[in-house]
Amino acid sequence: MPDGDKGIEERRRCEDAAESPEREAPGATAGKATPGSAADRRAGAPAEAEPGEHTGAARDGEGAGGSAQADGETAPDGKAPAAALLEKPVEEREAAGATGATTADPAPDVPEVPEPDGDGPRYERLPDPPPPLLDKVRAAPPAPVGTATLVAAAVTGLLGGLLLGEGLAVNALLIALPLAAAAWFAARRAGRRPRLSSLAWGAGGLALLAVPVWSDAEWPTLLALLAAVGPGALALHGCRSWAGVLLAPFGLVTSVRRAFGWGWRGVRERASGGDKDLAPLMRSVLVAVILLLVFGGLFATADQAFADLLGSLVPDVGASGAPWRIALAVLVTGGTLAVAHTAAAPTRWDGLGPGPGRARGRVEWALPLVLLDLLFAAFVAVQAAVLLRGDDAVRAGDGLTYAAYAREGFWQLLFATVLTLAVITVAVRVAPRSGPRDTVLVRAVLGVLCLLTLVVVASAVRRMDLYMGEYGLTRLRLSVVAMELWLGVVVLLILAAGVLGTRLLPRAVLASGAVAVLAFGLASPDKLIAESNLAAHRDGRTLDLGYLSGLSADAVPALDRLDEPLRSCALRAIDVPAAPWYATSLSQARAREILAARPLQARPCHDMLTGDISPPSADPLGHAFASAINAPSPAGPLLLPAPGPGGPHANSPTVPAG
Repeated sequence: MPDGDKGIEERRRCEDAAESPEREAPGATAGKATPGSAADRRAGAPAEAEPGEHTGAARDGEGAGGSAQADGETAPDGKAPAAALLEKPVEEREAAGATGATTADPAPDVPEVPEPDGDGPRYERLPDPPPPLLDKVRAAPPAPVGTATLVAAAVTGLLGGLLLGEGLAVNALLIALPLAAAAWFAARRAGRRPRLSSLAWGAGGLALLAVPVWSDAEWPTLLALLAAVGPGALALHGCRSWAGVLLAPFGLVTSVRRAFGWGWRGVRERASGGDKDLAPLMRSVLVAVILLLVFGGLFATADQAFADLLGSLVPDVGASGAPWRIALAVLVTGGTLAVAHTAAAPTRWDGLGPGPGRARGRVEWALPLVLLDLLFAAFVAVQAAVLLRGDDAVRAGDGLTYAAYAREGFWQLLFATVLTLAVITVAVRVAPRSGPRDTVLVRAVLGVLCLLTLVVVASAVRRMDLYMGEYGLTRLRLSVVAMELWLGVVVLLILAAGVLGTRLLPRAVLASGAVAVLAFGLASPDKLIAESNLAAHRDGRTLDLGYLSGLSADAVPALDRLDEPLRSCALRAIDVPAAPWYATSLSQARAREILAARPLQARPCHDMLTGDISPPSADPLGHAFASAINAPSPAGPLLLPAPGPGGPHANSPTVPAG
């Protein structure tokens, strides 16, 4: 029998049993279960259905595909639960209706859910993991790479493979120009309109690349290349906070992996045909290269002058160096794509900056700094006496020479300056800021500390100046003096920020550093070192010729003014290799011209390079005699004894004579 018919039959049997007069007792009318009552519903009996509606048993049968017995347990006699209940005495039916003992069990196919206090397994929702650190600052994926960006990246990679590997000079600037063009095209395609400040930072980064064009020294060149990354990264990201200024260079590193995929998708899209197909352009470039190679080779074999010109302009690409140049081209192309990707979707490093620190009370904040100000004031008072009275004050104090006194204190003062800047940074973060009085207190305490720090900077620079006057100028001494001067500029910027506001302070510090590096590189430090030591030698101090011979080609114009054989011995050790035009700095070009105009003389120089050269004023007669004897003579080379002790060649057993 169908499930619906079974439900109807059971309902009829229940109605007949309820209307039977034999089962009714006097006074039981009030407790009798009527169709649709709450007792029948608790007992599982179907309620009286309205016209056009199915009963509960019929709905259960149609929905679950089972009979009415699926909603309750079967009585021992095989009857349905409702029918079995109606066949019991009225008292039992009332008790059953009141207690709800015949409530249906859950369907068998529904799993049991354990009670909260039960012994079954309970599952707790784990907290969501925190988002990655860079998710809140990383920009959305950029727009698809444009054709102009791909062409600029390819040109940059080609120039990198051809021009790098033989030194840095104008080739660094030539590679940076198409790289900047790739960043410009990518930013415009992504809808970014570069601000004037971004263009200024980009120009500053390119200006720093003028140092390798001008100077031959490796250490200013390396410093300029590293410093150029800061303004360039700031131009791409547009950051303003300390976190942005310091972390912006790392945005290029994080973009490398995504940049390769970004560029490869653009190449694959254009290789598949359509409006953006690059095949015609590639065919045109290939035909142009073939024509240039064929006709260039013919003209070079026809005329030697043209061959020399072509050889000086075109890099020498041999089979042995091809793998190295290919690797350079790939690296430069990847770096260009990373720069372009950053320009299109920069990371907002400003979002990682720490918030303001917890403000301290006035006494808690001001007491340590006021005591530090008093300590600085005491030190400055002592330094004023030394700076004003000079050598006499030092000798009267502890018997040291002025140079030894200066050497002992410089490094401590340099470290004190750096540490003071760290103290100011922390003090600003936790300064009280509850009202105008707190603002005045902070400005007064930190302003006094900055002013006293400037005096410490002046004292450190003065000490090193005295030391260099006694022992000469070297690369290390010149570098630390330049750094100390820049720290003084930073202190001045902090003073200005206390009056005008700190919004521009991070960028101002970066700009001052870039300007300092540019000025340091264009000043040709090796040339300054050579000129300073030669001037001290003319004033009566000894000359360390071995140290000067280890300088770069920047020092050649100064060392060219030495007398022979000192000139030849000093310049012979300076390496001025023959390099192509794109790897030759202006200093190297000037050095080649000087050496070509006055060739070096073949003289033994071991003794001159291993000892100090006495000044000419120590023995003017002996020096003049040796200079006259060392003049070229038709009789051939002649070795003469050195002048008396204290002469210019006192450290040499013999003096070469030409």
